[in-house]
Amino acid sequence: MYDWLVIGGGIHGCTISTYLIKHKKVQIERLCIIDPHTEPMARWKRNTERISMQYLRSPSVHHIDVPPFSLQQFSKISEEHNRFYGVYKRPSLELFNEHCDEVICETDLQKSWHRGLVESIRKEKGDWRVTTEKGEVIRSKNIVIAISVNEQLLIPNWAKELTIHEPKRVQHIFDENQGDITEIKAPIAIIGGGISAAHLAIKMSREYPGEVTLIKRHPFRVHDFDSDPGWLGLKLQGPYRKLKDYNVRREKIKEARLKGSIPRDVLRKVKSLEAEQKLRIINGEVSSYKMEPEYLMLNINDISIQTRSILLATGFSPTRPGKWVEKLIEVEKLSCAQCGYPIVDENLQWYPHLYVIGPLAELEIGPIARNISGARQAAERIVSHL
Repeated sequence: MYDWLVIGGGIHGCTISTYLIKHKKVQIERLCIIDPHTEPMARWKRNTERISMQYLRSPSVHHIDVPPFSLQQFSKISEEHNRFYGVYKRPSLELFNEHCDEVICETDLQKSWHRGLVESIRKEKGDWRVTTEKGEVIRSKNIVIAISVNEQLLIPNWAKELTIHEPKRVQHIFDENQGDITEIKAPIAIIGGGISAAHLAIKMSREYPGEVTLIKRHPFRVHDFDSDPGWLGLKLQGPYRKLKDYNVRREKIKEARLKGSIPRDVLRKVKSLEAEQKLRIINGEVSSYKMEPEYLMLNINDISIQTRSILLATGFSPTRPGKWVEKLIEVEKLSCAQCGYPIVDENLQWYPHLYVIGPLAELEIGPIARNISGARQAAERIVSHL
């Protein structure tokens, strides 16, 4: 029997675990973190490495530790330069990951690690009974669901059809079942217009100069962050919290998220590669394709391009994550809004001793819920009322 079970070992899971330990709400021996990977934040590290992200979009005060300036203090240990970028002190990916590793080591989170996939959750004799896909049973007094939408890859219909005929030619950049993208054959078409697509285009056009085409449905949307910074505090969160209609809250979240946007420094790199003719950029949507023995012909508006490989950087489906969550809702009669997401109290409690963080908390936290800043605010809310 554990005191706390955290389902999900990514940024959100590690953040709440760190807060629980450092606020002395749980001892490491009484905490369990269940995740399908071998170590904390494995998916985050893999995804960011695949697109060769150099700097985070978030400022330096957004990280998995409790003190806000922990990352800046940690950076002083290193003698390397260029660890932060711009006026917001955006950390390099390398520094951010090193800091995460330091916090994970300091808190001994690895001791709480349990590799597995949740199959079901139910209440039993006043506590929670969690069963994994291997039939293991884990019991805990409290649970935090810290899962993300990363398993819900968003794939255009034409690409789904193409994978049936040519599965080796097309892959989603964040598909964990796919291999090393540096081994794919050029020419390459990248589909997507957001920050992941832009990072990927920079990476691939440097490796295959003149043989990469970025295809996006809209002109570049340039924003420093993926939502107005006012959402970090009461300026925008205050009015949002007063909204009682969860359908209105959902619309506010949709309006606030600057989907498919990129910061200006990333735009400059993309435009520079285009000017050097190392990268081709097309605004439009794939309307059809034609398979040839060696190539694929993609039709975009009135243009046709020839490619051997397609990389999808089209993000994730916004639907509620977690296949097993549906049964939990049904069995425990948990409250959900029309969009399917949890209706929770201000402490992010969905049911007594059952908490959510990350995407599942967004109707309460708002549009930043999926971000590192949202993880910190959610963790603070949970521990502050214990």
